[in-house]
Amino acid sequence: MSLHALPDVRDPRRVITLDAVHNFRDMGGYPTADGRTTKWRRLFRADALYRLRGDDVDTVRPLGLRTVIDLRTPEELELRGRFPVEDHPVDFHHIDVMDTTWDRSDDDLEDVVAFLTSAYERMLHQLPDRFAEAIERLAAPDALPAVFHCAAGKDRTGVTAMLVLGALGVPSEYIAADYGLTAEGTARTRVWAQRESPELWERMADTPSAWMASEPEAMLRVIAGIEAAHGSVRNYVLHIGVQPATLDRLAAELLE
Repeated sequence: MSLHALPDVRDPRRVITLDAVHNFRDMGGYPTADGRTTKWRRLFRADALYRLRGDDVDTVRPLGLRTVIDLRTPEELELRGRFPVEDHPVDFHHIDVMDTTWDRSDDDLEDVVAFLTSAYERMLHQLPDRFAEAIERLAAPDALPAVFHCAAGKDRTGVTAMLVLGALGVPSEYIAADYGLTAEGTARTRVWAQRESPELWERMADTPSAWMASEPEAMLRVIAGIEAAHGSVRNYVLHIGVQPATLDRLAAELLE
């Protein structure tokens, strides 16, 4: 599907507006192939939740989060910290879905869509069991409302969101449009970093532009590859070890 045909998935309920976290989004309101819709205020995707402090915690508290899944590496967790469970008790799970963060010498960064497509396919190839574990955690009894996140809420979070939404039957164009919303979150992060975090601003300025991109076409290509090999994202999720009963439970909790 061409990019101009993607649905507009912006909604005043979508973004949870915070000061130091800029890509905290509700995954509600997405249609499924069987005529249902993902529920609001049940599942969220986010960026750097280790920056939640003070008023931001107070803003998040009414969401009633029960589960937080951190997809970053152990090194990132040690260096940056984690969700403030001491201020907002949750069932916290660290499930690193990448062995290491990206190395700028790994790929040709000129073709942004090709780079992102390759990077996401590599993630799925290397540690599929970790993604399966994340989905199992989200579907556990009393796990919701839940949020999963990485550093920018784009790549590891985007692939996880694709698997969850795809397994629930959300069409690829909605998944890609959801992924594309991260561009707005990245812009918000840049503004905040320039004002509040010189260290982050410097890191972002030194980051290859391909790493910062969120091109929906890349996610469409990843999904197309999964569908070509497995028939559907749901079939792929079952293939990597998620049980059918797990997806049934997740659908019961997330769809209306």
